[in-house]
Amino acid sequence: MKQWMAAVTAAALGVATVSAQTREGWTLVWADEFNRDGLPDPAKWTYEKGFVRNKEAQYYTVNRVENARVESGRLIIEGRKEAYTAPDGKTASYTAASVTTDGTFALTYGRTEVKAKLPRGRGMWPAIWMLGTSIHGIGWPRCGEIDIMEFVGHDPSTVHANVHWFDTAKGKHTSSGGKLNGQKPSDDFHIYAVEWFADRMDFFYDENLYFSYPLPKAGADAANPFHKPHYLILNLAIGGSWGGQQGIDDSTFPQRYEIDYVRFYQKK
Repeated sequence: MKQWMAAVTAAALGVATVSAQTREGWTLVWADEFNRDGLPDPAKWTYEKGFVRNKEAQYYTVNRVENARVESGRLIIEGRKEAYTAPDGKTASYTAASVTTDGTFALTYGRTEVKAKLPRGRGMWPAIWMLGTSIHGIGWPRCGEIDIMEFVGHDPSTVHANVHWFDTAKGKHTSSGGKLNGQKPSDDFHIYAVEWFADRMDFFYDENLYFSYPLPKAGADAANPFHKPHYLILNLAIGGSWGGQQGIDDSTFPQRYEIDYVRFYQKK
């Protein structure tokens, strides 16, 4: 069916190289199991660079193994406290990485699933999220944003899911979200997922549904971004407008955000 087609630039590569992970009712269309040590696979992952958003303290580096690498079957995104001078001459006291599938893979509807272990400590702000590919033309929030997982270190037992869009009727940025309390996401690996249908999104923590979002809330017209392709971002922010609300605990560095796998499915 057309509504389940992925908007991809490298779907054939993804299907050809992923292992045969199965999920009843779904077809695996792209994955990275992180089985090759070194830098993240450049055929699958691109980088954000520099000081990007939210008044965050970290400089996102590119192709730097200290901040993003694959080792022992996991993607490691490492936040570091260090005196860093970037190739462009900018200086920072913290470094980290943000890897994306912008330009390599994007999905319209389907299941996005990531197994991860989160860092800990005040100032940590890891996320698993998606942005509409239209961001390069119409910007944020008109492009849409799907936050599969957000976590801030000063609230260590809570995981969040959020959706952001531009409400054309109200003429402003609007958001909706849910959260799950009483968890221990920094102690072990957990599965974070969104199942995105033509009428809603369902957000899961270890198969527990804790937030649903009806797509018509973002509008019934062509401006609704949640009927259009989105790409994935895995990043570790440090400080910033939310992560830094209670400061940054420098004694916790370095901190590792570990990802066991990333998988995209479409409904059969």
